[in-house]
Formats: sequence, C-alpha cells, structure tokens
Amino acid sequence: MKNSKSTTRRKGGSQRKSGSRGRRSRGPAHPRAVWKGAVSFGLVYIPVQLHTAARDSTLDLDMLDSKDFAPIGYQRYNKRTGRKVEWGRIVKGYEYRKGQYVALTEEDLRQANVKASQTIDIVSFVERAAIPPEYFEMPYYLEPAEGGEKTYTLLRETLRGSSLVAIGSFVIRGRQHFCAILAREQALMLNTLRFAEELVAADRLEIPAQGTRGAKVSREEITMAKRLVEEMTSDWRPGAFKDTYRRDLMRRIRQKIRKGETHELTPAVEAADDRPSAEVIDLMAVLRRSLKSGGARTGRKAA
Repeated sequence: MKNSKSTTRRKGGSQRKSGSRGRRSRGPAHPRAVWKGAVSFGLVYIPVQLHTAARDSTLDLDMLDSKDFAPIGYQRYNKRTGRKVEWGRIVKGYEYRKGQYVALTEEDLRQANVKASQTIDIVSFVERAAIPPEYFEMPYYLEPAEGGEKTYTLLRETLRGSSLVAIGSFVIRGRQHFCAILAREQALMLNTLRFAEELVAADRLEIPAQGTRGAKVSREEITMAKRLVEEMTSDWRPGAFKDTYRRDLMRRIRQKIRKGETHELTPAVEAADDRPSAEVIDLMAVLRRSLKSGGARTGRKAA
C-alpha cells in the first residue's frame, strides 16, 4: 500500500531514498516496503522498512453470470446521484451522525498520532512462550533502512538465542497494532498481535468441564491417548505440508476443460459420510487399534 504520508523522517535530516549513495546494492527485484519508520527502545533508534513475510495461495476465482458466463463487474457509484465515481475522487469518511460524515485523508490518519504512525515503540520484553497462539496475527520482516544497520544488528543479536520477544505498538493502514519482534535467522521478524478485546471468549460454547469427570474419561484412556501422542510425535517440518486441495481443484478444472465442460454447472450430489460416529462404544478398543495400525507411523513419516 502507499504509505508516503506515514514515512518517517530521519532524526536530524530529511528522509532519503533507499537507492541513495552509500546504500548497499539491492538489484531490481528488491521488494517494496509496506511501511517505513523506526523501531525505538529506550533511546535506541532503528530506521526500518516493513515487508510482508506471508502470501496468500488461495486460487483466484472470478464471479460469472450463470446465464452467459460473462464476468461480473462492480462499480463504485454515488448513492445520491447514482453516477459512477472514479477512484481518484474517493475519500474516506466517518459517519458521526446519520447521513453526516467527516472526511479523513491519509494526512488526518497520520496527524492523529504522528509518533505512532512513524515509530514502532517497544515498551517491554516478555517470554515468547507467555503469548498465547490466538494473539498472533500476521508476520512481517523488518529491514534496516539507510543508517540503521548497526542499531538493527544490536537488537537482533540481543534477542538471538533469547527466549524473550520485544513487545511494541505502531500504526499501519490507519489502524493501531501491537506487535512482537523476535530474531529469526538473519532478520528481525515482526508479528502483529490481536488486542485482547478482539478475542472472543468460549464461555458461551457447550464445552465439557475441565478435567475428566464430566465426560467420564478414565485414567487408562488418558494413558493410552498419551501413548498414541508419543507415537505420533515428530520434529516440526512445515515444508512437508502442502496445499493439496489447491492442487486437487486445479486437476478438477483441467478435467472440465479437457471434457469440454467449461460452461456446465455440476449439480450437487449428496456425498456419503464415511466419518466414524461420535458415539464411541469402546474408546479403549479404538485407542488400541490406533496404536496397532500404521496410522501413527504414517503420520510420523508425513511430518
């Protein structure tokens, strides 16, 4: 996204372009930063650029009219006049009263808190294991901007080998995030974190009470289940997991093309449910069969 209004000014001078003299050569393929600013902890100031560390592998599907299979288009129009509005005329606004708006520009978003929109302010360091997984949102890489290599290395090497992560906050895309920064190989990685108020409690769900009495699970069954878990335990190898559904969907698409069925709508067929029943008569027998079968070994190999 464009963030020219939110780019930081270097202390004691104006902002320089990333390709200015003295900057190491990056080549034409250097990715564009989604945010420019600085990390600060104490009086240490690290000019940085933020880069996405994840990409969406979802298959891009267009909307079609089932009558003639023409693509569906969407228009931005003025609800008062009904006329089409070009992107260049569109601004953001907050409805403070029914039908009454206050217009907001990127400059308004920046001026709401200039420091927050330009600085990742580290406020504390906490144990990485103390952050529950539901708080983690989106990973980014931090790259040092010109003049920030030394202080960047200082923070990276301080965090390297430590169980601590830096906790801070900053503003991007008109929204404040708090975040965790940790050393990841040569880079500093930033993960945006969800605010506690954004998480939904599970207290309204019908979940068995903590412990084994409510669901009448025996100690022997717990022991057997732990043994099954031990059998299926392996090292973490994320590269072994692939998006197989995307591959299968592409195979289905190619099959329809090959058969000349590009404009045929496949009717819904009620699939047979081969899943085992939730009503387990003998849980111990199922656990024993799981241990004896090759399922655990297969799972270990796959991982």
